[in-house]
Amino acid sequence: MLEQYFPVLVFIGLGALFGVIPMALGAILGPKRSSPEKTAPYECGFDAFENARMKFDVRYYLIAILFIIFDLEIVFLFPWAVTLNKIGTLGFIAMAIFLGLLIVGFVYEWQKGALEWE
Repeated sequence: MLEQYFPVLVFIGLGALFGVIPMALGAILGPKRSSPEKTAPYECGFDAFENARMKFDVRYYLIAILFIIFDLEIVFLFPWAVTLNKIGTLGFIAMAIFLGLLIVGFVYEWQKGALEWE
């Protein structure tokens, strides 16, 4: 029974070694020249002008979620379009229902004003 788990343990051990050994060698053999420029926060070539913990508007997250939803929609549309001849009418109806639900959600978001950026 335990011999079945031995290859898994070997892979876990090798993975840990491949992760830990380079970090240990870098900490031991790497240069230790620290300077204020190296430890300073870097933001696109400019000094940081705000706190990293600043609050974002909720609309930012709504737009991000909408982007993910419609990106996933496209991911589902490509294989559906390629296999439309094989899946037949039932597949077409299922995708029509899926797209209909996404359109209803999009219209709802639009009517609530979530897409308006002020």
